[in-house]
Amino acid sequence: MQVTEKDGVVSFSVRVQPRASRDEVVGEYQDALKIRLTAPPVDDRANEALRKLLASRLKVPLSAVRIASGEHSRSKRVEIRGVTAEMIRALVA
Repeated sequence: MQVTEKDGVVSFSVRVQPRASRDEVVGEYQDALKIRLTAPPVDDRANEALRKLLASRLKVPLSAVRIASGEHSRSKRVEIRGVTAEMIRALVA
């Protein structure tokens, strides 16, 4: 998984599976972090669930998690302030 760190912001790719049975970080999928979400992909509910899941797992405020691209796609680019690349990689382990 490719994670870039610049000016206190960590950026990485995420592959989302909406309408799953539970919210969880599954592992890696095609060089991205694969995440299952119970939320449906309508009215930005899956995007908000993704932000909340990452914020709670990484213990950062919700405002620190931003979807940089792919808001209407399963493949997204996420930026998070206040974390390190190692913390992102630890989500998979």
